[in-house]
Amino acid sequence: MNSIKNTPLIDTLLKEFNYDFGNVFVFDGYIVSEINEGVTFTWDHHASLVVNDVTGFLGTYGGDLIYISHRIHSYSVMPNDWIKFFRHSYSLRGYGVVGYTNGSLLNTVIENLFFTKKIKRFNNLIEAVQWATNDILVEVED
Repeated sequence: MNSIKNTPLIDTLLKEFNYDFGNVFVFDGYIVSEINEGVTFTWDHHASLVVNDVTGFLGTYGGDLIYISHRIHSYSVMPNDWIKFFRHSYSLRGYGVVGYTNGSLLNTVIENLFFTKKIKRFNNLIEAVQWATNDILVEVED
């Protein structure tokens, strides 16, 4: 459950965005977020800021990106806020969640009700990054 900052992946980092609610790491073709403990992550207070920063930096609306939520801390997500993401014409090529707790799994199941594609779940960050960098968009098996 180490931060991506403590892995060799950090050597390929293009840009790091630091917020009071967490950090977002931009790589070639994928993004990794690490949200702080206890945050209730919403579109209005968090995600819209991240999306604006990342899309401004990369010059894309996200259709060519994989988003990896590296859940090293316990926090909540407003799953219906995915609707706001899509209403603003943003998209993602894929969405992966690296979770280490049962709570993380439950959040992913609920988020999947609002996300337009299947969410891929992982037990570790390296597997998620391999998936993101190898263009393997495998459907999540229930």
